[in-house]
Amino acid sequence: MTDPSAFDTHHVDNQPPPFGGRNLWADDVALSDAVQREGGAAFVPQLQQYAGMAGDSLYRLGFDANRDRPRLRTHDAQGHRIDLVEFHPAYHQLMEAAKRHGAAGLSWHDARPGAHVARAALSYLHHQAEAGTSCPLTMTHAAVAVLRQYPALAEWAAKAAAPHYDPRDVPIADKAGITLGMGMTEKQGGSDVRSNATRAELQSDGSYTLVGHKWFFSAPMSDGFLVLAQATGGLTCFLMPRRLPDGNRNAFRLMRLKDKLGDWANASSEVEFCGAWAQRVGEEGRGVATIIGMVMMTRLDCMLGAAAEMRMALAQALHHTRHRHTFGQRLCDHALMANVLADLAVESEAATSFALRVARAVDQAAHDPQQAAFARIATAVGKYWVCKRAAVFINEAQECLGGAGYVEESMLPRLYRQAPLNSIWEGSGNIQCLDVLRALGREPQALAAVEDELDSAQGRDARYDTSLQWLRAQLMQVPAENQARVICERLALQLQAAVLLRAQSPVASAFVRSRLGGEHGLAFGTLPADIDYAAIMQRALP
Repeated sequence: MTDPSAFDTHHVDNQPPPFGGRNLWADDVALSDAVQREGGAAFVPQLQQYAGMAGDSLYRLGFDANRDRPRLRTHDAQGHRIDLVEFHPAYHQLMEAAKRHGAAGLSWHDARPGAHVARAALSYLHHQAEAGTSCPLTMTHAAVAVLRQYPALAEWAAKAAAPHYDPRDVPIADKAGITLGMGMTEKQGGSDVRSNATRAELQSDGSYTLVGHKWFFSAPMSDGFLVLAQATGGLTCFLMPRRLPDGNRNAFRLMRLKDKLGDWANASSEVEFCGAWAQRVGEEGRGVATIIGMVMMTRLDCMLGAAAEMRMALAQALHHTRHRHTFGQRLCDHALMANVLADLAVESEAATSFALRVARAVDQAAHDPQQAAFARIATAVGKYWVCKRAAVFINEAQECLGGAGYVEESMLPRLYRQAPLNSIWEGSGNIQCLDVLRALGREPQALAAVEDELDSAQGRDARYDTSLQWLRAQLMQVPAENQARVICERLALQLQAAVLLRAQSPVASAFVRSRLGGEHGLAFGTLPADIDYAAIMQRALP
């Protein structure tokens, strides 16, 4: 008998162990420091618990939810219109865990000081495990900020904030918790929502009927949707339920699901309104002003999502290179690779720290006008820059793994596909930069709040102070439109540096030298030679 081992072609070695089965709080010093620094310390036990799930069971579910994409069923077997979206069971498990632990509502149903910071951290942790479900979670959370202002919509606000997930297609009266989507973009308008053509006709009972379309209708399985339509008084915001109070389907049709670059676990659709019943939210003609209450929340989550993707990509790269040996030593110990990994770690900590700082501003905005003004401009600045950095960051992390980073088992291809979403969603880069210019030119309190934030870090690093002098000179006059990206980039870098310096982060000096002091190239892995790469990597993933 032939020995089976005679046919063995090779022995598998020099491979890292599986990445999962870890607590995403325990090995993220930047996150834990930021949460406590920005006022979320009371919620740390909840965050630790969810971080354990996000790095283990939810991490595994994310692969299943993305492997089997949502499917649209427009009709049932008898030919009735049903407009249902079917998901892999992993999707619902992810949504249930996130809703139950507060990723969509902690800031509303447990509104202690620091709740927005803790909810931001929950979103950051969940996004690392599975990003697609973050879309309906973000919209559900953000919509509460608008709905709770109107007593007639109190049930919607309370159930959106509630820690309950119920995927059944039934009226909200039969549910303890709901999710919400939104629809603003139309074929002819894109970001120019004032060109929307969907019509809203007032009915005798004060409700409206909607006729028109939305070219991008997010999370079509949600219980209700905030949409924009043209009423007699102009562009207006409406709440359109999926099911009418009597249990019947509302009069809209899902035409198709988008075939997207990434975000595969989540469904996005095109829709037509065929006399759909809706309730007005806010005054006629004030649609943009009404829905803007969501925008600060959704922009914050775009920052958090991009920072989370960078964090997961960094952790994957560090894990792989620490367990991979090449040319006689660990891959992470090669000088050039160490420069790349340390550079990525500096970028990641800056993104996370700044996002949590903005979350504190959002947390305090209701009772502190200066923090409200800071949040107003910082969310646009951060949304522009942090989201812009994610794609190139993740591609660099892929290179650390080589070919292993190009196959789905590593998760990095999913992160890479996901990365452009946050830079495009809720207004792409130019929209954010133009919004910053408007705020600088028209809102003196926003500029003053930013200046106070930057001034708070003066005297801690001479390079920071020199860079701030240049930036202050630019802000004394409203920059030209074609310079908006330059100003937003420098604002973002200066604000990130301010957070790191005030926190006395071990990576602050490396960030200031490289990002503000000119000691850096255009690619990652170009940090100065005398920086302690090993110490930075150890901090990034102990």
